[in-house]
Amino acid sequence: MNEKKGTFVVLASGRGSNFQAILDQVNAGNIPASCCALITDNPDAYAIERAGAAGIPVQVVAFRSFPDKGSYESALISAIDLYNPDLVVLAGYMRILGNAIVSRYAGRMINIHPSLLPAFPGLHAQEQAVRYGVKVAGCTVHFVTEDMDAGPVIIQRSVPVFAGDDGALLAERILHEEHIAFPEAIRLFFTGRLYIEGRIVGICDPDATPDLCGRHNGEELR
Repeated sequence: MNEKKGTFVVLASGRGSNFQAILDQVNAGNIPASCCALITDNPDAYAIERAGAAGIPVQVVAFRSFPDKGSYESALISAIDLYNPDLVVLAGYMRILGNAIVSRYAGRMINIHPSLLPAFPGLHAQEQAVRYGVKVAGCTVHFVTEDMDAGPVIIQRSVPVFAGDDGALLAERILHEEHIAFPEAIRLFFTGRLYIEGRIVGICDPDATPDLCGRHNGEELR
């Protein structure tokens, strides 16, 4: 199958450990694409340091600098479109995006969430899982849609929940799996192996022809 070589931008708000895991896989040659920018809403995000070390341009679009969400998102769209990326990656981006921006990048915006969606959407998913008493938790990489944490699932990875776990212990265990799942989802996107039928994301065999797989990539979400 022909690889879909291209570019992606990363949106992050915090320490950027998933951002780093993705960069590591790009540098290892496992993702046939390059990160063309980090965009952050937080001028103090440690992800900025990671981008600097990797020589990746940084755009700070600080939410507090704008009078309302609409003007903020207009600036965010302008920042993303400056790089014309094939994919927009939300790697610990801590703001809920409005419908205008989600629809603009439909089929080419992905997010990671620290639960096995549809269980425990929203904030503090690990604490929710512990309180609920589940025996298995995990992470989900999904396409972003207008409904929060409800887009078509690309990859999920699971971890056990042990007696005595709290949210922090479970979060650490899940984060290890996030660092595997997120780069893998990006690799599948850029090798043209993802297709969407309804809300089901399929993964083509590596030997499938582009006519059978690549032509479906993201079409139903656009």
